[in-house]
Amino acid sequence: MIDDNPLWNSLPIPALVLDPDDNIVAINGPAEGFLNTSAKSILGTKVWEKVMIDSPLENAFARARATASPLFVNDVDVGTGDRPPLHCNLQIAPMADRPDHMLFLISPRELAGQLTLDHTVKSAARSAIGMAEMLAHEIKNPLAGITGAAQLLSMNLSKEDQELTDLIVGETRRIVKLLEQVEQFGNLTLPDLRPVNIHDVLDRARRSALLGFGAHMKIIEDYDPSLPLAIADPDQLLQVILNLLKNASEAAGKEPGTIRLHTYFEHSFRLRRSDGLGEPLPLQIEIIDDGPGLPPEIADDIFDPFVSGKENGTGLGLALVSKIISDHNGWISVTSVPGKTTFRLSLPMDKARKKSKAKES
Repeated sequence: MIDDNPLWNSLPIPALVLDPDDNIVAINGPAEGFLNTSAKSILGTKVWEKVMIDSPLENAFARARATASPLFVNDVDVGTGDRPPLHCNLQIAPMADRPDHMLFLISPRELAGQLTLDHTVKSAARSAIGMAEMLAHEIKNPLAGITGAAQLLSMNLSKEDQELTDLIVGETRRIVKLLEQVEQFGNLTLPDLRPVNIHDVLDRARRSALLGFGAHMKIIEDYDPSLPLAIADPDQLLQVILNLLKNASEAAGKEPGTIRLHTYFEHSFRLRRSDGLGEPLPLQIEIIDDGPGLPPEIADDIFDPFVSGKENGTGLGLALVSKIISDHNGWISVTSVPGKTTFRLSLPMDKARKKSKAKES
C-alpha cells in the first residue's frame, strides 16, 4: 500500500494517486490540508470534482495517461470551490509499479514569484516613511502659520469674505490630518510577537465594529475552533482586522451588507524567504464581504501607499495593513469580483506548540 511508503508520507507537497477512471485512491497529509478535506471523505471521488483548475486539462491528462508519459503544467490557479485558488505548478506521471495509475503532484508556488512583490511593498513602505518625515518637517509647521493668519484675517472681514478664510482653515486642517496619518504610518513600532489566539482578536474586532462603523453590517463567524495559537502582536493584529472590517463596511455604503470572518488551517501554505528557507504560514484568516469589489484599475496595486479606491481616501490604510503583516513575517493577499471581496491573512503558528505537536506524534 502506498500509504505505508515512507517516501509517500514524507512528501512535503500535496500528492494524489488516481486509478484508471481518474478516481482518487490515495492522498497524503499536505493534500488533505490543501483540499481542506480528509482522506476518508475524498477517496473514491473523481479528481476533477475536487481539484478545480482554471485551465482545460482533461484532454492533456488523457494523452499523458494513454502514452504513459509525464505532464507538467505551470502557473495555473488551483482551488477547491470553498476558498480562493492558489497559483500552482502541476506534475503528473504514471506510476512505475502501476502504469495504469497516475501520480498527481500539486506544487503551490510558495509565493516565490510574489516575494519580489513583498520586497516591493517593503521598499514602498520605506519610501513612504522617508516622505512622511520630510512632509511633517517641511509642510506641517507652515500650515500652522497659514491657519493662524487666516483666523486673524477673518476677525475683520464680512460674512461673505469669512467663507473664504473658513475654506483656508478647513483645507489646512484637512492636510494636517493627512500628515498625521502619514506620520502614524512612518512611526509604526515593530510588533511585540507572542502566542495569540486569533479568534480572541477577531471577536474584539467584530464587537467593536458592530458598535461603531459596522453597525449596519451583519458579521458572520466561520471559525475553525481547532486552530493553534499564532505568533503575533495582538494590538497590531487587531488594528489590521479593524481596518479591513472598516473598509468592507464602507464599501457597502449605507446599505446593509454581510461580512464573513473565516479561519482555517492550510498545511501547504509557505512563504519562501530571501535566505531560501520556506516559512510555513498555516493559519489563515479571511475577511469576506459582499460589496461591489475593488476598482479593477487599482486592484493590483491596492497595498501600495497612496493608492485608494475611496473618493477622499489617503491610500495609507491598506499600505499600513500590508506593512504590519510583513513585520509579522506573514502574507496578505486579496481577490475581488463584484459581490465578493476576500482579504486573506496568512500567519505563522506558535513554534512551541508546533514542537509539542511533533513530540506527541
